[in-house]
Amino acid sequence: MVYETGNRTVDEAVARVLDGERLDRRDGLALIAQSVDALAAGADYVRTRLGDDTVDACSIVNAKAGDCAEDCGFCAQSVHFDTGIDTYGFLGPEKILEAAKRAERDGAQRFGIVVAEKGVSKERRPEEWNEVLEAIRLVRDETDVEVDASLGILTEEEAAVLADEGLNHYNHNIETSPRYFPEVVQTHTFEKRVETLRVAKEAGMDLCAGVILGMGESPTDRVDAAMALQDIGISSLPVNILNPVAGTPMAEQGLPDITTEEVVKTIAVYRLLHPEARVRLTGGREVNLDTDGQVAALEAGADGILTGDYLTTEGQSAADDLEIVAEAGLEPNTEANDFDPEAVKERASDDAQTETETAAGTAQSNAELKSDD
Repeated sequence: MVYETGNRTVDEAVARVLDGERLDRRDGLALIAQSVDALAAGADYVRTRLGDDTVDACSIVNAKAGDCAEDCGFCAQSVHFDTGIDTYGFLGPEKILEAAKRAERDGAQRFGIVVAEKGVSKERRPEEWNEVLEAIRLVRDETDVEVDASLGILTEEEAAVLADEGLNHYNHNIETSPRYFPEVVQTHTFEKRVETLRVAKEAGMDLCAGVILGMGESPTDRVDAAMALQDIGISSLPVNILNPVAGTPMAEQGLPDITTEEVVKTIAVYRLLHPEARVRLTGGREVNLDTDGQVAALEAGADGILTGDYLTTEGQSAADDLEIVAEAGLEPNTEANDFDPEAVKERASDDAQTETETAAGTAQSNAELKSDD
């Protein structure tokens, strides 16, 4: 053993991971019961041994907002809930390209086109489908970022077309464990989500699939979600933290806030269960974690972030993200998009920047309501 935390459970898990062994559910449950300090140290060591000491930034655009027929209890875009967000149809290829170029300037390595609905359908809405394909081509050909997309449920034919167009990652989060999923979503099943991930992977796309923490799930659910993702086989694991939006069931339930320790422990366990994946700190991090908490997550094995705005809430600036990455002793990834971090920081104070107008910032979270009191 070349590295020891002093915690036997963690140390043995680290040794097995570095020997190429895949940890199982029993290991995950044992690990999540350990101290946060030992877990963070062990997970960070695995990251340093198997990773590249960089943090990979992705960015997204809400390409079609609201009026989604699904009833995901955390989502401001469901037609079932009155959240007051801005709604609109597909933005169009040029607007998508504009957002991608902004992400490119801000240091994103990948750019995700996100459509809020059960699935963009080649058969039922061919015009919209063709616009999505045109947007993918524009971003692919006119920027240095890798193109990702989250378009809902896919058929095998649709997945094959997207792969042929050069789509890099397909994002389709599982949100939580198979057991807890029905507590969050009733209009479709966990298995349906897994099937789309399988279809996308078989078509040749890498998978970006993750979870939302803080929805009332147990630590066991968090482990079981990671095990489900292990069975699927992913290359990017986004870890969102619930930022309850007023008008959604998750906001009205009065769920207890998740602690920084819980978030950091979960990220560390995910690093050990998914040693080769990018474990990505994403939505809700600014609301639930202060700067030290975000740094702690990066020091516990996370090596990816989602920078900029989210779908209906505002995010953290790219300049602030670069400061957090530096504070964690890491470097921004520049493999796909070789950007200048200093230029990003300098632009942060330029109020003349133009942004693509989307639904980001039109939802009001519980945290914002509390701050108004």
